[in-house]
Amino acid sequence: MNRVYNFSAGPSMLPLEVLEKAASELVCYGESGMSVMEMSHRSPDYEAIINDAEAMLRKLMNIPDNYKVLFLQGGASTQFSAVPLNLIGRTGKADYVVSGQFSGKAFKEAQKMGYDVKCIATTKDDNFDHIPVVTKDMVRPDAAYVHVCFNNTIYGTKYSYIPDTGDVPLVADMSSCIISEPVDVSKFGVIYAGAQKNMAPAGLTLVIVREDLLEYADPKMPTMLEWKTMAENGSMYNTPPCYTIYMAKLVYEWILGMGGLEVMKEKNVKKAAVLYEYLDNQNYYLAPVKPDSRSMMNVTFVTGDADLDKKFASEAAKAGLKNLKGHRSVGGMRASIYNAMPYEGVEALVAFMKKFAAENPKA
Repeated sequence: MNRVYNFSAGPSMLPLEVLEKAASELVCYGESGMSVMEMSHRSPDYEAIINDAEAMLRKLMNIPDNYKVLFLQGGASTQFSAVPLNLIGRTGKADYVVSGQFSGKAFKEAQKMGYDVKCIATTKDDNFDHIPVVTKDMVRPDAAYVHVCFNNTIYGTKYSYIPDTGDVPLVADMSSCIISEPVDVSKFGVIYAGAQKNMAPAGLTLVIVREDLLEYADPKMPTMLEWKTMAENGSMYNTPPCYTIYMAKLVYEWILGMGGLEVMKEKNVKKAAVLYEYLDNQNYYLAPVKPDSRSMMNVTFVTGDADLDKKFASEAAKAGLKNLKGHRSVGGMRASIYNAMPYEGVEALVAFMKKFAAENPKA
């Protein structure tokens, strides 16, 4: 077996132990006589899988009892619509912080619906190289919610703090940092995340929502986007993404087995430190993100020469370091070092960066 180090931003690499466990159960799960992919979502075997997945996630994230856990479909991008449709009924207004491409898309989606939405902070003029400061006095007191994207996959930035929004519920897209470190769920009204970056294969979307916020949906909203309907039906109003939920369960089990999110954070801090320490102590590559806004999950850097950047990504791939090309909207390089990326993968990347710099002097 010749597995590469996969630095893809998503779908991303999964833990080898999880893949091996899934492979061993692919044809026949337990005593069921069938694959999870063939199983009725109404069967006792599958109900045990989805119930175990929720119980493990609750333990992992220490989710309070007054929050619902929903396993949905449609990706985080569908939640750009679902968030305002489910919450706008509180007051008819919503505030957004635009710190990158996806928070910008979420803001535009809410605008498109004709709601009273306001961008209260953005770092667009600085090419999203840092996280904006958000204070309580910036939030409209009668806003139904404040929306943020907690980790910006494309630009490599992350909130180092949880914004204080007072009595206004905070809604966070955590697609690229979910279960990478402990987070105080009680500080948020809603957390949502596409699973394909740090939790499972593509196809699953997680929503964690405080129960009291299930009562404000726009009455004209599509049933499939209504959180209350999904909560009342245990995420199975329709057929859920069964196999992806099973894979998420295996990932939760893997993290719990190593000691939980405190241990996961220690590993992620150590990995990111290796890469950032190298970037901070050389003059070949440029790291555009301000230090106080750096992401542990997505590390961006450039050479300053588009042709060299292209050559870097190409030669890295040949060396077994795949998917390092930056997002098409910003260029350069991006190393996504999610939970499943081993420490050795980051060491290998730094070694390659040193070699490439030595062999490709700038003009």
